[in-house]
Amino acid sequence: MKKLSIAMLSMLLAGSMLLTGCGGGNDAQTTDNGQDESNAAETSTDYKLAVDGTLTMATNAFFEPYEYYEGEEIVGIDAEVGKAIADKLGLDFTISDMEFDSIITAVSSGKADMGMAGMTVTPDREKNVDFSRTYATGVQSIIVPEGSDITSPDDLAGKKIGVQQGTTGDLYCTDDFGEEAMSRYSKGTDAIMALTQGKIDCVVIDNAPAKKYVEANEGLKILDTAYAEEDYAIAFAKDNTALKDAVDAALGELIEDGTVQSIIDKYITAD
Repeated sequence: MKKLSIAMLSMLLAGSMLLTGCGGGNDAQTTDNGQDESNAAETSTDYKLAVDGTLTMATNAFFEPYEYYEGEEIVGIDAEVGKAIADKLGLDFTISDMEFDSIITAVSSGKADMGMAGMTVTPDREKNVDFSRTYATGVQSIIVPEGSDITSPDDLAGKKIGVQQGTTGDLYCTDDFGEEAMSRYSKGTDAIMALTQGKIDCVVIDNAPAKKYVEANEGLKILDTAYAEEDYAIAFAKDNTALKDAVDAALGELIEDGTVQSIIDKYITAD
């Protein structure tokens, strides 16, 4: 995993914070930050929240180490960065777990305030949502059984490729190899199970969870050559620019003071 570059923070306009509710949603996890609003970053006064006073993050909590369950709690890089952003803004924080390809719909419809799920900025996604600055860099890796004749991305032609539905691995491989090559699964773990059962030839997925899957499943390996590299960002509804600007500024502070990198380093050790 590449290290993040430092993004310089632009100053926010001064003003008091007025939070406007615009509907509810089903929350998988809620955390009260208990923070005095006097310590929160100053924000614009006209952003909308799905739940008044609470920053709601939509995710798919099967993407370790970015988001995953420990017991009934969702933890991981995105969970901690999202909580740190909420603390900066003086808001409570909640995570709503859903299928990955439902996240943009939840954000754009106002059922969630932002989407964080190891999500890459793509032209198609930008048609429906706006994105924050980059906070992490991902690598799409290829998992194969030991002894596979797939040794590089060039060998994927004519193979059955497993992906998590709606992810960039899905988008990239569909574009490169066509629908007939694709086997889509709602969770990365389901794709790995299909691979171990011989139903598919490989799985294309982010390198961080790929390492976890290979550690947990004997007989699998990650190819040395990456399939693609990409930047992760936070998704927002296009009509909620004020919230995007407030979160982006808080994220910039967390990048600049080293908080984001320390969270990443907690979950991803240097190779």
